[in-house]
Amino acid sequence: MIDVRANKHVRKNDTVMVMSGKNKGKSGKVLKVDIAKNSVIVEKVNFMKKHQRPTSQMKQGGIIEKEGPLKLDILMLVCPKCNKPSRIKIERTTDGAKRRLCRKCNESIEVKK
Repeated sequence: MIDVRANKHVRKNDTVMVMSGKNKGKSGKVLKVDIAKNSVIVEKVNFMKKHQRPTSQMKQGGIIEKEGPLKLDILMLVCPKCNKPSRIKIERTTDGAKRRLCRKCNESIEVKK
């Protein structure tokens, strides 16, 4: 069983880079995070082909390409300041809130919505 309470280093709208596999070196914005399945969908990375039958909404059937899920383990967060993939550390502020910091430049990583 996967621990749902596990610390996730990647959140929605983060920029990440793939570190291994057929998509190694590609980067993109996180569209969706599924902690229960330990997977992430990244924009313009890991395209899959799906055969689609014609429907009332989509009159033309055919082969559709869409992003497939990637494992959380093979992704690294890209620091917006130094623009390099890096590990993060969690630090508590004086008011008790958590914030993520880049290990390379020690800069705060904020999620832009």
